[in-house]
Amino acid sequence: MVKGEMTEFLWLIPLAPLVGSAINGLAGKRFAKSVVSLVACGASAVSLLLALASFFELLKLAPEQRHIAKVCFTWIASGDFVAKAEFLLDPLSAVMLLVVTGVGFIIHIYSIGYMHAEDGYYRFFSYMNLFLFSMLILVLSGNFLLMFVGWEGVGLCSYLLIGYYIDRRSAGDAGKKAFIVNRIGDVGFILGVFLIFLTFGSLNFGDVFGRIASAAERFPVESGVGVLTAIGILLFIGATGKSAQIPLYVWLPDAMEGPTPVSALIHAATMVTAGVYMVVRCSPIFSRAPIAMEVVMVVGIATALLAATIGLVQKDIKRVLAYSTVSQLGYMFVAAGVGAFSAGIFHLMTHAFFKALLFLGAGSVIHALGGEQDLLRMGGLRKHTPITFWTMLIAALTISGIPPLAGFFSKDEILWAAWSHGYPLIWLLGFITAGLTAFYMFRLIFLTFFGTARHSEEVRHHLHESPASMTGPLVVLGILSIIGGFVGLPAWLGANRFLKFLEPSLALTWSPGHAEASHSVEVIFAALSIAAALIGIYAAYRLYIRNPNAAGEMARRWKGIYRLLFRKYYVDEMYDATIVHPTLNGSTRLLWKQTDVGIIDRAVNGAGETIQALASILKNVQNGLIRSYAVWILAGTVAVLVYIVLLRNY
Repeated sequence: MVKGEMTEFLWLIPLAPLVGSAINGLAGKRFAKSVVSLVACGASAVSLLLALASFFELLKLAPEQRHIAKVCFTWIASGDFVAKAEFLLDPLSAVMLLVVTGVGFIIHIYSIGYMHAEDGYYRFFSYMNLFLFSMLILVLSGNFLLMFVGWEGVGLCSYLLIGYYIDRRSAGDAGKKAFIVNRIGDVGFILGVFLIFLTFGSLNFGDVFGRIASAAERFPVESGVGVLTAIGILLFIGATGKSAQIPLYVWLPDAMEGPTPVSALIHAATMVTAGVYMVVRCSPIFSRAPIAMEVVMVVGIATALLAATIGLVQKDIKRVLAYSTVSQLGYMFVAAGVGAFSAGIFHLMTHAFFKALLFLGAGSVIHALGGEQDLLRMGGLRKHTPITFWTMLIAALTISGIPPLAGFFSKDEILWAAWSHGYPLIWLLGFITAGLTAFYMFRLIFLTFFGTARHSEEVRHHLHESPASMTGPLVVLGILSIIGGFVGLPAWLGANRFLKFLEPSLALTWSPGHAEASHSVEVIFAALSIAAALIGIYAAYRLYIRNPNAAGEMARRWKGIYRLLFRKYYVDEMYDATIVHPTLNGSTRLLWKQTDVGIIDRAVNGAGETIQALASILKNVQNGLIRSYAVWILAGTVAVLVYIVLLRNY
């Protein structure tokens, strides 16, 4: 590890939002909203500036020296076990730092305008800063134990933010659902961490990954299920919770009950990317466990396709974007599963830009319509909200994979990796998913901004563009969505600088190599992905612009399929029937009524009733009569004498 000038200040990056959260949480109720905004946004700005300084400090070093570590203090020391509060800055964590602090700061600025009329303003920004702190701890951690602290921290903050509207039962239920589902995944994660410690005797990234790479005989590439495969699958179970993959993706669409800035923060740059980041960070483990890699790949592509089909028919603008997030996260796991770890992080970065833009743009639409979220009650908004329209159009083109926007380069990198690494079926399913993505995104654009206005007359009179505090962040994210992909140009357009930059973080990752292909073949596959996007956009245009009644006719004609997709394949209903209700009924009947009330309460109450009955008899002894006391003394004396005589004879 090489120490640079910024080493001494790494701890300040997560500390700044923690201080902001504490100030607003403890005293924000007495502050004016402008002061609350200044504290929260100032704290996130400090983190962003320090992250930028750390990034440039890293760039000054030679590639092989780009590992800056800072041990702040010894956290736990018990016998041979020592856990240190250690922060690690390398190319991978540097990219995540810029994404988290950059997009997080933009969302903080946007929230000033969006949340200005909400009660609990200070509470919202306190939670937002705390969320940022937790994510930065996760990203900067130098060992698994500290990563788990950040991992649990973002889970807690997501519960607080999703359930922000405390007067809505639906928000509280959504927050609890997110918290419980993530706890299921966290069991797998912590078991994986325990197995890592049992296997390697350490939880430090450098120690664990270094021993795997150096001890090739002890930790070879596994041909079956070995310890690395077990570790990889357990860690991935945790990732399916945080990053909303099958079977634990069900919490994320319900998380739309939180304020729109929360949706942008959770779904774009922070919590949902934690699982992807963790898998890539653990690439030395996964790359030597082919079965675990295949599990990641299959779950990723299945999730991408499943969520894309559900997104085709959703009516709530934020739920469409939620299922889009689930689908795009599946793409990232496909990249990791086929061994293209850098491509997964590349798509994570570009996704942070365009998905944050889409959510914040949706928030601007909802703001203009006075809280309306139903796509079928929108339409014709492009003239009333021009900045929102153009920025969301850029984001829709980006996620669809239209060049030269950022999403084209990152998505094409994943599809090409799937094909070139020998997974043609995965490429085909990803190709189909790309077409579906373009369709449902432009369905959203057409229903929102084109056609006839379907909102009420009262709403129509109040239509207006959002304030500068909301449109400014949209413009910034729009620019990033346009230029963000040029840092990772594919090989047929030049050297991939993003891949080159990440190489030191992936140096210990085992790679089997892949079939080389000419640039002309890669260009053909890029053209195919563009064609899929254009077909999806054209299909949406035909159904929602050229013939607006066609979509309704198709829904009636294919009623069964439409209902299946609209009800999200009945997965929630299946979970309710097989897990939730049996657990609830079992807890109510067996644990509560029979065990708690029937046995425990009866035993406790019975003991009390027995003592009470005995006391009611003994209380008659104390009657206040001297002759009665004399009789009792005489009886007691006789009893003692009899006892002594019997004891002596015995």
